[in-house]
Order: sequence, then C-alpha cells, then structure tokens
Amino acid sequence: MSVELIVPAVGESVSHVVVGQWLKSEGAWVERDEAIVVLETDKANMEVFAPVAGRVVQVLKKPGDTASIGEVLGLVDESAHKPAQKAEKTVEEPRVMPAAQRALAESGLRVEQVQATGPGGRVLKEDVQRAAATPATPPPSKAQAAPPALATGPRQEEAVPMTPLRKTVAARLVEAQQTAALLTTFNEVDMSAVMDLRSRHQEAFTRKYGIKLGFMSFFVKASIEALKAFPAINAEIRGTDIVYHNYYDIGVAVGGGKGLVVPVLRNAEQLSFAQVEQSIADFAVRAREGKLKLEELQGGTFTISNGGVYGSLLSTPIVNPPQSGVLGMHKIQERPIALQGQVVVRPMMYLALTYDHRLVDGREAVSFLIRIKDCLEEPARLLIEV
Repeated sequence: MSVELIVPAVGESVSHVVVGQWLKSEGAWVERDEAIVVLETDKANMEVFAPVAGRVVQVLKKPGDTASIGEVLGLVDESAHKPAQKAEKTVEEPRVMPAAQRALAESGLRVEQVQATGPGGRVLKEDVQRAAATPATPPPSKAQAAPPALATGPRQEEAVPMTPLRKTVAARLVEAQQTAALLTTFNEVDMSAVMDLRSRHQEAFTRKYGIKLGFMSFFVKASIEALKAFPAINAEIRGTDIVYHNYYDIGVAVGGGKGLVVPVLRNAEQLSFAQVEQSIADFAVRAREGKLKLEELQGGTFTISNGGVYGSLLSTPIVNPPQSGVLGMHKIQERPIALQGQVVVRPMMYLALTYDHRLVDGREAVSFLIRIKDCLEEPARLLIEV
C-alpha cells in the first residue's frame, strides 16, 4: 500500500513551496520520521519526514518544481519488504543543500571535489566556496610563468531561477526604497571599554554559560536603551497612524545556507547578556541547517546587521519594512584618534543608522547613535540605565 507524501502547512502566509532536494531517491528505503525531501519557502528551508517506513516508489515533484500546500510530492510503499542489511548495497551520497547546488553549477566543480562540513555529511554553500578558492596545484614560479593563453571556444551562460527567499529579499528591498524616505547617518565608537570588559570576564562567562561573550549582546542592549530614549525609531507607520511599540523585538541578521536571514529576538529587553548570546548562536546554527521556523523570521521592531564579520568597513543598510530603522555594525579597526589633546591608537568601529525620514527626524537619528556610542564606550550605563 502506497502512502502519499504531502506538502505540510508551513505558515499562514505561505501557499506554495519549491521542491529543493530529495534526500531519498526512487527505490530507496526510508524509515518512519526520516527526512526525505527538503522544501524551500520564501523564509527558510524545511524538511519533510516520511510518515511510514517503506520504499520510495515514485517522486512526483522534481527539484525546482512548485507545489501547493497539501499537494502530493511522492509515494512511499509501506508494504515493501525492508532489504536485508547484507544484501543491500548502500552508496554514500553526500546531501547537497540547494544553495550548494547552485554554487557547484557556478564553479564547475563536482560534488566529489568538495569536503562536506554540514550536519549529517551535508554539503553547504560555504564548502563549495572553500573548494573553489583552493588551488588544485601550486602556481608556477615567476621564472616559469607562461604568457597568458587567449580564450577559445564558446562562452557559456546559465540561467538559474531565483529561490523563493531571494525573490522575497529582492521584493522587500525594492519596497523599502520605493515606499520609505530612507536616510543614513554615521558615527564611530571606541570599542576599547567593551573589548577590555570581554577580556576580563570571558573565561568566567564561558565557564558559567557555555558560550563566549560576543559583541552582539552589547549592541542589542545598547540599541534597546537608545530605542527607549527615541521611541520613533522603534515605531512604524500603519496607514495614517504612527504605531509605537512598547516592546523590543530585535531582528539580528545572520548568514545562512541560502543567504542572509533575520531571526527575531522577542522581548529582547527581558533577556540577559547570556540569553542574547545563546539565542543568536542557536539562530546561526539553525540558519546554516535551514531549520529556522517561519515565525522566528517574522515581525521585529528594529534590526541590527553586522557587516563587520565579513570585513565591511562602512555601509548603508536598508530598512526592513515596516520597521523605521536598522543599525549597521562594521569591522573593528585600529585608527589614530585625538583624545584629550593626544593622538592615540584605538580600536574603532563605524556605526550606520538608516531610518525612515517620514517618521524619524535627523536630530533623533543622530542622538540615537550618540546614545549607543555612550553606552558602548562606558558599558556600566547598560547596567545602571543612565
């Protein structure tokens, strides 16, 4: 008897999905509750699990196909006999995540040339990028260098459909540019005090909570203090009304297997430093595995994006509608500054606040960044709230 494998409900606003990768091919045996296929939505990846143990007898939706909620993806025959362990020849096939598949196509590499580092032996996009950046043979010495050869033969192009996530990101970025009056203001912060505080307490913090004390928790706490002082940056325009939020749901941009996603720290004002760090670390792991829940990516009253982890020195982040502000963190770089009449070298970071000028005045935006700067340069403010 064949059992249908159907597309489950994945969220109130999601009516269809895109089939990503089949983890089990036709003819393969699957155990009950074993992941069998990966689906892509405009928010995140999700795995569909086998409802029964049996053999996959038919795949009805191929990778790249669109399927509606409740539609049949394939059939599993639960009456099939499980093959004997000795007789069954298993071929270990690495699981290639959808983003990694596109990276393989772009780089021209074969999956056998890539070392998988993802959970369960999965090949991630980062694995492909690492393999593509590693030269197969050492470059020739200067004396042996040959003149560059002229390219011959056809020049190829490949059209790859945008993923649902990339489509959504593109649409929201265009929406933000077209509907909001976006403006960015900048400041810089001396990170010496935060770095010293982390250094002095890192060992005890890690021993107690099992996670390192990072910079993001300081920025989340400082942002909340600044948002309390300037509530318009934590508000949104809804029709002809301004809606002020008396809670602080902070979106934190993290890199995932499919690109940048922004999970939300709910009621972040109630979280401790350790809880902020643990939540962000959990988001990062599940983003790489495509296991973030849709509800974790929705909402948010303010966003923090850390381009510094990729080496960005300065940027102008784009607001995530309907929010009215986004804070951009950047690379910490030692620079000479004037301090009390002396030139000293300090670890400095540029900060950028992009805001909706329809709702936030320039004075408020500048004062917001100064408030964050004051909290970070004197972290005791975060404890005594002054």
